[in-house]
Amino acid sequence: MNHANSKSLFDAAQKVIPGGVNSPVRAFRSVGGNPLFFKGGEGAYLIDADDNRYIDYVGAWGPLILGHGNPLVVDALRNQLEQGIGYGASTEAEIRLASKIIELVPSIEKVRLTTSGTEATMSAIRVARGYTRRDEIVKFEGCYHGHADGLLVKAGSGALTLGEPDSLGVPKAYTDLTHVLPYNDSEAVESFFAKQGDKIACIIVEPVAGNMNLVPPAPGFLETLRSVCDKHGTVLIFDEVMSGFRVASGGAQAVYGITPDMTCLGKVIGGGLPVGAFGGRKEIMDMIAPLGGVYQAGTLSGSPLAVAAGICMLEAVSQPGFYETLGQRAAQLMAGLRERAATAGIPFTTNQVGGMFGCFFSEEEQVSNFAQVTACNAERFQNYFHAMLDGGVYLAPSAFEAGFISMAHGDEEIRITLDAAEQAFNSLAQ
Repeated sequence: MNHANSKSLFDAAQKVIPGGVNSPVRAFRSVGGNPLFFKGGEGAYLIDADDNRYIDYVGAWGPLILGHGNPLVVDALRNQLEQGIGYGASTEAEIRLASKIIELVPSIEKVRLTTSGTEATMSAIRVARGYTRRDEIVKFEGCYHGHADGLLVKAGSGALTLGEPDSLGVPKAYTDLTHVLPYNDSEAVESFFAKQGDKIACIIVEPVAGNMNLVPPAPGFLETLRSVCDKHGTVLIFDEVMSGFRVASGGAQAVYGITPDMTCLGKVIGGGLPVGAFGGRKEIMDMIAPLGGVYQAGTLSGSPLAVAAGICMLEAVSQPGFYETLGQRAAQLMAGLRERAATAGIPFTTNQVGGMFGCFFSEEEQVSNFAQVTACNAERFQNYFHAMLDGGVYLAPSAFEAGFISMAHGDEEIRITLDAAEQAFNSLAQ
């Protein structure tokens, strides 16, 4: 494929934007080459600056569960644009969106909107600290919770891709308050809490890890987190910025039957527009100003455009059978990929929960922890990524990112994807 325009735009971008990208996950550092620049999206497809069309399995990193340019979402945005872009004041629509979130996620009794997932996780941790009057927190290897200070410790996603699991500019005093435990290791959690549990304000975890590729929770892991938090008065925060409304209408907590104290949500609740939210038990959420002493604010929180798109999105995904269909399509794709890899003799496995999936070039039958993820064959992924790109399939440019399927992906798109994968696997075997 010709990528001359993307190359030219990247050259121009590097002169005015650090690294030529406004988020490191867009860079092609781990796969080689120049990042693509896009100018449009239609259904399951992205169109780049050179008019190449790709079946998109990134979906704006998760929120475009209805596909690009969904008419219902576009109409909702158009109607709001005619009434105004923003007011810097409260609207009735914010109540409607908050009420819909609470209806679909029973563990949330009150919710506050933010403008990003990072803001949501940062705020949730602050509230948990205020509620417990404790400073120390626990997170897990490979789980990424945004780029707030104190959370960039053995983080996943872009930090892993760049080979820098920590970040310069974060004072050691912040990270000293963050304890990092291995994901899916219940024994390590129980051992740590037996010694230090009464000092811990909160556990924050991706209940389905989506930032070290896609790693589901091991049996008993989330139950262990709930148990130690109950025993030690620690707040359990589920970071469902990625899994919320992607794996089920009630998120991963509905799939696995575990009730957190607080939940963080991301851009899917805004139809792909910049928005986030955090919510939880009433007595915890009432710690927030103006009711309580924990300060949290956002000038553009509850943006009328994001709220309008979010109401439309949540109404669509709450229709009967929505997630069953989405999960079946993802399962069909994963089974086809495994079959074609096996035929080509390529060690390859997948994980899938609802509309989220992960692909691993690994000898392991199932990848379930951070060490297994980082041991996967990165060079093979790099070659696979470019082969799929040549075949008209756009994947996340990192071996540490989950993939997403949308309701716009039909049998034809899956067939084309599997045909491209067959050629890619065969080329890897040569």
